[in-house]
Amino acid sequence: MSIQKKYLKTRPVCKVTFKLSGLMVPNVKRVCLVGEFNNWEVNATPMTPLKNGSFKVTVDLDSGREYQFRYLVDDKEWENDLEADKYVSTPYGNSENSVVVV
Repeated sequence: MSIQKKYLKTRPVCKVTFKLSGLMVPNVKRVCLVGEFNNWEVNATPMTPLKNGSFKVTVDLDSGREYQFRYLVDDKEWENDLEADKYVSTPYGNSENSVVVV
């Protein structure tokens, strides 16, 4: 897993690339990035599968904010990003959301 940030000089936007390693999700067909930036819509941000089994997507996020997110794997399992900037508890059971700070 990795998160790469590229800040734009012309706008207060950061291009954030989220990558989920194929080692973390072997034999998976579909992964979606779900978070505050897409109103937690589970199908709004599908990730592109790569030849090595990883999944990747880049989204534009407003700078100066924090965004909670998680990965939805094959429409049934939730995964956090091990390289997130931080984690916050959720009101839904004993779980946490990943957070990216831009």
